[in-house]
Amino acid sequence: MNNVLQAVNLSKTYPLPRGELTIFSDLNFSLQRGELVAVMGVSGVGKTTLLNLFGALDRPSGGRILIDGEDLNQLAAAEISRLRNRKIGFVFQFYHLLPEFTAVENIMFPLLIRGEGKKQAREMAFSFLRDVGLSDKAPMRPSQLSGGEQQRIALARALINEPVLLLADEPTGNLDWKTGRSILDLIRRLHERKALSSIIVTHNENVARFCDKSFMMEEGGLKLFQPS
Repeated sequence: MNNVLQAVNLSKTYPLPRGELTIFSDLNFSLQRGELVAVMGVSGVGKTTLLNLFGALDRPSGGRILIDGEDLNQLAAAEISRLRNRKIGFVFQFYHLLPEFTAVENIMFPLLIRGEGKKQAREMAFSFLRDVGLSDKAPMRPSQLSGGEQQRIALARALINEPVLLLADEPTGNLDWKTGRSILDLIRRLHERKALSSIIVTHNENVARFCDKSFMMEEGGLKLFQPS
């Protein structure tokens, strides 16, 4: 099976006081195993909405999403939560680290939620800290870290469950370009080393150039796009 993610005739609408707002309809998309893909588009076009659907954080109004061969429409809420914890890693623009916990504790959380013991979770978290080059930052809290360091911690947390799918929503949007480029280089290296299939949502063509393939989201659909 080559497709890690497949969307079939996907639609998303929101009710309004009069009628409804259609974000997109009949959208089709597939992400092949091992691909690193950018999804571009102007602010408000629906990129984050689409990523939330791909990540099983929200339900579509119509159509189907398959992740690693599993049809989300056929899964109960608890089954979707388990799939999300085991198969999907998320990276966000604003990191979403827990401020009261250390770097290594933040990375441990997905494993603890999965039911791993604290000792094993901590050992694995230290291993992923090494992967992102921050072994010396283990005892520090987010407020003691730079933006780039926080995003590296967030990336380690996203990957500690060894997902098949990595979803990154504007992962460099809160960083200067030099720092952002180092994060993209790291995503690319880990994407290849850990055999991920990855989607980066961005409005920045410089980010899209790091990817194997780029799509532009417009007029309710995704079209192949070649960054200039």
